[in-house]
Amino acid sequence: MIEGPVVSIKDLIGGGYNRFWHDKSFYRVVKGSRGSKKSKTAAINFVERIMKHPWANLLVVRRFSNTLKQSTYTDLKWAIARLGVKHLWKTNESLPELTYKPTGQKILFRGLDDPLKITSITVEHGMLCWAWFEEAFEIETEHKFSTVVESIRGSHESDDFFKQVTITFNPWSERHWLKKVFFDEATRRSNTFSTTTTFRVNEWLDEVDRARYEDLYHTNPRRAKIVCDGEWGIADGLVFERFRVEEFTRRDDLPNYAGLDFGFATDPTAFIDIQVDEENKKLYVCDEHYQTGMLNSEIASMLKYKQVHKRHIVADSAEPKTIEELRRSGITRVTGARKGKDSVMHGITRLQEYEIIIHPRCTNFIIEINNYVWDKDRLSGESVNKPIDDYNHLMDALRYAVEYLHVKPKKRREGRKLSF
Repeated sequence: MIEGPVVSIKDLIGGGYNRFWHDKSFYRVVKGSRGSKKSKTAAINFVERIMKHPWANLLVVRRFSNTLKQSTYTDLKWAIARLGVKHLWKTNESLPELTYKPTGQKILFRGLDDPLKITSITVEHGMLCWAWFEEAFEIETEHKFSTVVESIRGSHESDDFFKQVTITFNPWSERHWLKKVFFDEATRRSNTFSTTTTFRVNEWLDEVDRARYEDLYHTNPRRAKIVCDGEWGIADGLVFERFRVEEFTRRDDLPNYAGLDFGFATDPTAFIDIQVDEENKKLYVCDEHYQTGMLNSEIASMLKYKQVHKRHIVADSAEPKTIEELRRSGITRVTGARKGKDSVMHGITRLQEYEIIIHPRCTNFIIEINNYVWDKDRLSGESVNKPIDDYNHLMDALRYAVEYLHVKPKKRREGRKLSF
C-alpha cells in the first residue's frame, strides 16, 4: 500500500480516464491527440499501482533507448513527485531505473534497438507482469511489439494479480499496424480495451494552448482531426505510395545527398540525409533533424554534430542570408535549391521513381510521408495535381537533396558557386 501523504488521485489526474485507470484487460490501448495528458496519466497510474501491488514490476519500452530518459523516465519521476512519495523511491539516472524501496520492485526502461536486453530481463522481487509501450507509433512492425509482449508471462498466487500491456501513441496514419490490431473490430486482439482521448479532457491546458488547438479547425481541418481529435491520419491520395520502414546500415558504396528546409517560429527547420541506389531505384532515408526555433548558429552546430558539414547540402534558396551565414559558420558547401516553375512537381515526379526505405529513427519523416497527400478542389472534392501545403518540411528537404542526383560532377561543383 502507498505510504506517506494521502493524496486525491482525482485531483491529480482530473477527468476523462476513469475506465483507463481501473481497466485490467491484457491490452490497454490509448490513442490520443496532443495535450490529452495520456502519458502523464499513465505515469501516475503505474506508480500508484506498483505501490499498491507488491508483486508487480513494470517494463517501459520505446523504439529507441536514447529517447527513454527525456520522456517516460522523466514522466515517471514527475509522477512520483506529484504523489508526494519521492522518499520511497530510488532513482538510477545512468541506467535509467526506478526502485520502490520498501519492496525492491522495479520500473525498468529498454529500447527496441537492443532486443537482447529485453528478452533476457529478470527481476528479483515479484513478477515482470506489466509493460508500457510509449509512442508506440514509432514501432514499425507488429512482430517487434509481440516479441516483447512474450516476456510478460508467469502467474502469482495473489487474488488481485493481473498481467497487462499498456500502449499509448498519437495516431499519425491509418496504415499503421496498431489500427488493425487494436482498433478495427474484425481484426483486433481479444482481451483489449482501446479508447481515444483529446485535449478537451486536459483541465490543465491554459487558454493559449486551447485557442491554438481550436484555431486548427479553421486553418487546417485535416491536421485538426489528428492533432486535436486523435483520429487516424487518412492515407487516401498519398503523394508517395512506395515506401516502407525498416532498419538498415549505411552503405559505403552509395552516394550521399542532404537537404535543408528552413523554419523558425511555427514551421520547423528540417534536415534530411539520404543515400540513393540508382541501379535498383531505392532511396534510403538515413537521418533527419526536425526542430522549431533554431537560430542559424544552432543549425550550423547541428550539422557539425552530425558530421555532415563538409558535404554538399542543398537548402531552401528563399533565404540567401541564412545560407551565407551558414557558409561563414563553416558549412561551406551549402547551396540554394534551383527553384523554378513547376519545380515541386518535377521533384515529386523524380522521387516517385524510387522505392523509399526509411530508417525507424526518422520518426518525423514517417509522419510526413504518411500524411503528404494530393490537394483537393474545394468545390468538387476531386484531387488536383499538387500536394497539400502541409506535412511538407522534410518532403521539401528531400526534393532539395535529390536536385543534383543526375547532374554530372563538374556541374555539381559549379552549383556551389551560385550567388544569392
